[in-house]
Amino acid sequence: MEAKVIAKSVSVKGKVITTFQLRYPRFIHAEFMTHRMFSRNASSSRAIPVAKIIEQIRNEPAMPIHWGANQPGMQADAELEGFLRNDCVQAWRDAAHQAADIAEYMVERGLHKQVANRILEPFAHISVIVTATEWANFFELRDHPDAQPEIRALAAAMLNADKDFGGPERVLHSPGSDYLDARCWHLPYTTEAERYLLADHADMLCAMSAARCARVSYLTHDGQEPDQDKDLALFQRLVGSAPLHASPIEHQACGSNNPYRQSRNFRGVVQFRELYELKLLSSFDFSTATT
Repeated sequence: MEAKVIAKSVSVKGKVITTFQLRYPRFIHAEFMTHRMFSRNASSSRAIPVAKIIEQIRNEPAMPIHWGANQPGMQADAELEGFLRNDCVQAWRDAAHQAADIAEYMVERGLHKQVANRILEPFAHISVIVTATEWANFFELRDHPDAQPEIRALAAAMLNADKDFGGPERVLHSPGSDYLDARCWHLPYTTEAERYLLADHADMLCAMSAARCARVSYLTHDGQEPDQDKDLALFQRLVGSAPLHASPIEHQACGSNNPYRQSRNFRGVVQFRELYELKLLSSFDFSTATT
């Protein structure tokens, strides 16, 4: 399990918004997706080359962290021991290698990665960016003995990452009539230098942040430093054209003077998606909005 706080901000009324970057076994992703107060983007197996996933699964397959002995009910308490546990661990690894071999076989026969990669998913990890203002229910449910061990470990890693990060790094003032003031915005995957250079162009910073959230990384897929023009072009392809891919614009938010203001799935801040969709639907002008 890997968890890292990417950005953490607080409104003038004390509402905290936090963005995490996570990596965890794909087999717990469905459980993570049940939390409706989260804004999420995740790496897609349709977009990743099969050879890269095959290599990951052969070298580092996603594995259970608790090999519970069978018993009635949803949870297993005691773990298998000795050769029984070792046999199950080896069987899981064998299944992962077999899935990798089959995927490779299908690709060699011309099958597209969006199909071939599906057989690899039970043994793959997934990278996720998640932003929220409401975390209490997630941690109450998942950092609990009744939770599946893997998602409990993820929740614990997130709590530790949040503790290590410390307090919010910036205060989000309500923008009033100036939505282009970058100081008012929570902007994951943007640097202090970018915020300084584009201090009066929060629209561009939001677009750059959204593009990077879509790929779940500040860096490009090739591990290179991001290119501003390419990020803006990616934003245009995802958000500025039809069909609208709106999830990447759910991670950015500006401050509000109302700590109870509900903005989509956020509370106490105003989500970029809300402002963007209002602009799309009614010729919305950032300079005329109120919070």
